[in-house]
Amino acid sequence: QVQLVESGGGLVQAGGSLRLACAAAGRTFSWYTMGWFRQAPGKEREFVAAISWSGGSTDYADSVKGRFTISRDNAKNTVYLQMAGLKPEDTAVYYCAAARRELPRRTVYDYDYWGQGTQVTVSS
Repeated sequence: QVQLVESGGGLVQAGGSLRLACAAAGRTFSWYTMGWFRQAPGKEREFVAAISWSGGSTDYADSVKGRFTISRDNAKNTVYLQMAGLKPEDTAVYYCAAARRELPRRTVYDYDYWGQGTQVTVSS
């Protein structure tokens, strides 16, 4: 079992930045591919970014490429999502997730553990 807790969400103006963090507890964090997803009201949960167990490989959705950066600190059992150039359409609940297999992992079915989510709201 892996327990995941997200933090860092909030309200920000368009063009602003936020950094989300996801702290993991339980089984060895470094064994897992980690991902970020988001879900806006009335929409399906969608892939945002993922990072390999070592941090050496990353993957991004086209909608966030060049604006968001995923990273991880295995010593702190934490994965981060640095978000810049935020747009109102980035408004959603953001979830982190852990997968027992390597990249690419882009669907919700690829992930074994999920956090509760953190709200990000971008005002225009």
